[in-house]
Formats: sequence, structure tokens, C-alpha cells
Amino acid sequence: MANGIDVSEWQGEIDWNRVKTDFVIIRAGYGKQANQTDKYFEQNYKGCKSNNIPCGVYWYSYAKSPEDAEREALACLEVIREKQFEYPIYYDVEEQSVLSMGKTAVSDIIRTFLDIVEKNGCFVGLYMSANALASYVESEITEKYTVWVANYDVPKPDYSGKYGMWQKSAKGRINGIDGDVDINESFENYPDIISNAKLNGFGKSHKITLIIDGETIIDNYPF
Repeated sequence: MANGIDVSEWQGEIDWNRVKTDFVIIRAGYGKQANQTDKYFEQNYKGCKSNNIPCGVYWYSYAKSPEDAEREALACLEVIREKQFEYPIYYDVEEQSVLSMGKTAVSDIIRTFLDIVEKNGCFVGLYMSANALASYVESEITEKYTVWVANYDVPKPDYSGKYGMWQKSAKGRINGIDGDVDINESFENYPDIISNAKLNGFGKSHKITLIIDGETIIDNYPF
């Protein structure tokens, strides 16, 4: 087991020289545009790398259709290109307006994003609350992809499915960060899994072809 944190612009300026943790999951951005990068993403990524802290990322979703999810996947790939991540690339699905669409629609959105990012050489995963995972995600998805479950202030997650990481508290404190920070436990050796599989920037470039709104989009991403 490894103990880690996740961070975003809500943590503000972080003194990475003082942070002591096994890993960090960084918010890369949100939504459908690459310019919706978390304003501290680059700084947080550099802070982790310069202090030898293994890291992964998450992309916060507002998608309400598979087409939206395609654009979110491309935006995420654009933001994280030419970087290396020892932990997964997670899709964060928690907007109530999205969940209210029901299991089939939510699952189609999730499947679309994860499939595209995975095909670009990334080790991908899904972040959701324990209740949302049980209520809104088809089992085929949670069986295929690694899961990061959020469930606070309980002895263990109230979720019967498989999960590789648990966000256990939103009220953690750690040197180098002012205020609260999310606390996580990881139960998988993601750094070895990812590097051995040559994913997340540790392998060859991949190419994907997509057609969105009649426009063919072809690009190379170095994963």
C-alpha cells in the first residue's frame, strides 16, 4: 500500500520541497478545451518531478454525450502530451447533471473517454464516489479499467467492486500545503505496472484518427 494526495488549483501554491508523500494525482484540467488546463498543473507537475514524487493526473468531466467525451479526451491528451506519469490518467465523473442522465448514458460517456485515451498509450482509470460507481456505471467498465473510489471517513469503501485506489478523506494536512488536501491509499504498484507496459510516456508514440462533427482529426501523441 502507498499513501498519497491529490491536488488542484484549489490548493494554491505548493512548496513541493517540503511535501513528503508516496504519490500525487494532479488535476490536469476540465471540460472540452485544452485551454481549460488547471492553472497550477504545470507547476505541480514540475514540483513532483523535481522532487522525485511519482504522479498521475485526473481530468474533470462535464460531458453530457459521447461526442463531448471525445473532445474532453483530446483536450486531456493535448495537455498531458510529452510528459511521463507513474500513476494512471483518471476520468473524474461526478457532476450531478451528468449522473442524472442515468447508467446507460453515463457509461457511454465514460467508455468513450477511457477508450480514446487508452488507445493513445495511456494507463487509464475512473474516479467516482462509491455510490455513483454502484449506481451509474456498467460493470463491464469497472471490470476493465482501474477504479479510484471516493468514500470519506469510513473504515473501508462502501463499494463491492474492484478498486485500486481509495480517496479516504478531504481533510488531510501535509507539510508544504496550506489548508486541507485529499488523502488517498493505493493498493496497486502502478509505477511498475505502467513502466513495464511502456505506457504514460514510457513507450512509443501512438496515432489515433477521430472524426468529430465531420472533421477528421489525426494527431500523434508521444505515449
